[in-house]
Amino acid sequence: MQVYETWAETAYAAASIGQALIISGMLFLLLKRLARTRPRWLHLQVPEWRKAKLSDRYLKLLGLSRSSTVLMERERLFAGCGWTLDAGYYVTARRMWLIAVPLAALLTSAANALGLFNGTLIPTSAWILLIGVTGLLMVDKAMLEAMRRARTARVIREIHTISTQLLYLQGSSLHVHAKLMRCVPYTRTIRRELQHLLGEWYHDAGEAIRGFKERVGSEEAMSFAETIDSLRLHEDEAYYELLRERIRDYKEKLEILKESRKESSSYVLFVLAGIPILYTFQVFIYPWVRESQKLFDSLN
Repeated sequence: MQVYETWAETAYAAASIGQALIISGMLFLLLKRLARTRPRWLHLQVPEWRKAKLSDRYLKLLGLSRSSTVLMERERLFAGCGWTLDAGYYVTARRMWLIAVPLAALLTSAANALGLFNGTLIPTSAWILLIGVTGLLMVDKAMLEAMRRARTARVIREIHTISTQLLYLQGSSLHVHAKLMRCVPYTRTIRRELQHLLGEWYHDAGEAIRGFKERVGSEEAMSFAETIDSLRLHEDEAYYELLRERIRDYKEKLEILKESRKESSSYVLFVLAGIPILYTFQVFIYPWVRESQKLFDSLN
């Protein structure tokens, strides 16, 4: 009996010690977690799935490659739109869709012709949706190009603003990094890319600037990044003169884009103005034409 009591006391003591160790370990991990300083630029890290590349083996199954024209064009458009997702996924899904939907329509028509079944396997509204998506995928290049141009206009406007602020801070003793930090509130479209640049600056400024050019993906961003790199290496009056030239170039491009938008708007307004004219013809003039035609027919 004494032996059992000793074993029970030992087991109870071991369990108590184990519980105390577990609780202490959990408290230690919790306090360590709370005391850890969150990296300042953690929210700017790109998820792994956005950096993943589609294997060339899957591209070859659909007759594609990294050097194919359609893939290179979409990569350029994706970069211009500011999207970091691999264009290979999009091109592959697009080609599969453009193969599957017409094939499904052909098989459905053949089955109806052979009398295997009547009607469609899916509702008519679903077919309309499939046809609509197929039509959009066939003109996706034009839509992506329009999105790229719209983003390019916003990028030029923001880079022009940043360049103007840097020129305003020319006589300041601040470092280029500090000057760019003050320009962040003036950005919206390229704010994330600019914050990436500032976050990676003291790790490797040259690599950070190259990454900025790749992430923004426009010619204006490349010229701006080259100017920033020159100011970083040699903050001289000559480079600020180069910045002034860049500002003039950006201003001219903004004026060109503004005139282009006005021209496009005038075309749209011209088309819209023709709608009431057609309606007037249909309501007032066409009935007279129809009655005149009936009269001539009766005379003949």
